Amino acid sequence: MDWVFIVEKLALISGVLALSLGVAMYSTWGERKVAAIIQDRRGPNRAGFMGLLQPLADGGKLFFKEEIIPTNSHRFLFILGPSVAMLVACMTSAVIPWGDVLTIAGRQIPLQVADINIGILYIFGVVSLGVYGIMLGGWASNNKFSLLASVRAASQIISYELALGLSLIALLMFTGSLSLKDIVEQQRHGLWNIVYQPLGFIIFLVCAFAECNRTPFDLPEAENELNGGYHLEYSSMKLGFYLFAEYINMFISSALMASLYFGGYSFPGMDSLGLAPNLVTILGFVALFIKILLFLFFFMWVRWTIPRFRYDQLMRLGWNIMIPLALVNMLITGAIILARQ
Repeated sequence: MDWVFIVEKLALISGVLALSLGVAMYSTWGERKVAAIIQDRRGPNRAGFMGLLQPLADGGKLFFKEEIIPTNSHRFLFILGPSVAMLVACMTSAVIPWGDVLTIAGRQIPLQVADINIGILYIFGVVSLGVYGIMLGGWASNNKFSLLASVRAASQIISYELALGLSLIALLMFTGSLSLKDIVEQQRHGLWNIVYQPLGFIIFLVCAFAECNRTPFDLPEAENELNGGYHLEYSSMKLGFYLFAEYINMFISSALMASLYFGGYSFPGMDSLGLAPNLVTILGFVALFIKILLFLFFFMWVRWTIPRFRYDQLMRLGWNIMIPLALVNMLITGAIILARQ
């Protein structure tokens, strides 16, 4: 058994998990700052310089709040719901290529937890489990508003997963691989996939908003009609798990869009800088992180700009517009590939 390999993977898993949690934590600070700028306010500015300690204060508050489990709820499922949501959100990061290869003491260490040849299928399989966390939380709460919100969330996620999958089929037809590492490497030595699949990217982006329950697709948390949504009965860190899972999903969705359509860790002139391979790998990680931050800013910008859909509008957009557009995009891509052959 190669113990060095196991230590390498454990260190990489710990690093990716810490990065996901750290970005999720400071995304709450970023969200409030972006909202403040758009609404001509200051935002968090009391806890530390520019309010940078505000996420720690919020986390401490959640840790020390009273733990409440409703009397008539299903206790086991009530606890399982946020646990599933958080676990699924963290699992999706395993197949994201965060960088190329680091060489340390003669060993080559790829900055990817698992380079499997069905990476995209793995992400779809794991993401589809996320709906169970929401459904369990809503049903186990024994609250009609929570149940209604969880049913909304389930139907929304299932509806937009179809368009999401169809939009990716066109990209997979073009790249010929389900491995995220292969897709990024193809873009490293050519043009980014956004050039070949602009419509597919737009469909993927809209569906990512719906999958993350972000405005204007945040119907499961519509306060004016659901009193807070599927996590209405939750408090303390159980509520924190649901909120953290949303921000981790945003982070992973941003990393996925950057990897699939914007070259991932590659950047123009990457192989012609004449720098040491390890330094190029580090610069690649920085490039990927900048792309992720730009997508996160876009998520936040849209939230404080566009009003929420009505539920019938949300469903009509998913079934009558997104899915037909994804099918048309797939057929056009197939015709172009056939004509080029």
